[in-house]
Amino acid sequence: MSAAQPAPAAPVDEVRAAVLGWYREVARDLPWRRTTDPYAILVSEVMLQQTQVARVVPRFEAWLERWPDEVALAEAPVGDVLSEWVGLGYNRRALRLREACGVVAVSGWPRDAAGLRALPGIGPYTAAAVASFAFGEQVAAVDTNVARIAVRLGFSPEDLLPPDGAAEWNQAAMELGAMVCRARRALCGACPASRVCPSAGRVEIPARRPAGAGRARERFEDSDRYARGRVVAAIAAGEELPSGLGAERLERALAGLERDGLIVRDPHGGARFPD
Repeated sequence: MSAAQPAPAAPVDEVRAAVLGWYREVARDLPWRRTTDPYAILVSEVMLQQTQVARVVPRFEAWLERWPDEVALAEAPVGDVLSEWVGLGYNRRALRLREACGVVAVSGWPRDAAGLRALPGIGPYTAAAVASFAFGEQVAAVDTNVARIAVRLGFSPEDLLPPDGAAEWNQAAMELGAMVCRARRALCGACPASRVCPSAGRVEIPARRPAGAGRARERFEDSDRYARGRVVAAIAAGEELPSGLGAERLERALAGLERDGLIVRDPHGGARFPD
């Protein structure tokens, strides 16, 4: 791609109109977009942090079938919650989600991003997303996709936020970043804002590391995260701990899971989920 200086940014109203018009025509029909229930939206946002949309949809629907609201989840046994989370990555997020629902079950939902950030495990993006989608707060929900399109369009995420309708704009910006204005393969020809985008056809694509450059990249199957996932999956399925990981690696996984409060170990070398 050319490194030429981008043209000046177009008027922000023109950019918003182009993106919102496109979104209204092509938006994916996702279950969490059909609700303003803060619990359902929070569950979806936490699940989507490390998992592709297509995989999240059935897991999200099954989760809400089992625990339809924050009270149900807060009262669920930890082991059941962790078992249901298997395969979604970073199991601590399931515990933080349950803890957040425990607070809400007692005190009610904070109705703005500042209040939501006080809940366990809720960061700035998730708080803003729930606040805008569930409660209509005029706040920019800035994930990596939104930040990227803002830079390429020549604005800050806050500048792009319309005077009202933040929820729709946040969804549209995320959709554009995920489907068209992607990090490594920007589809400028399919972008609704290409006519007014100062970066169209010349976006800077992050360079990939050359093969063999620096330290070799670790395979996921060789990582501690993979080992921890295998242990959690085995406990959830009622199976023996995965000895194929090797004694040292298994011990490291068990120690890390115990430290994070995800398992309880017994004197005979076994492990279970907390009560």
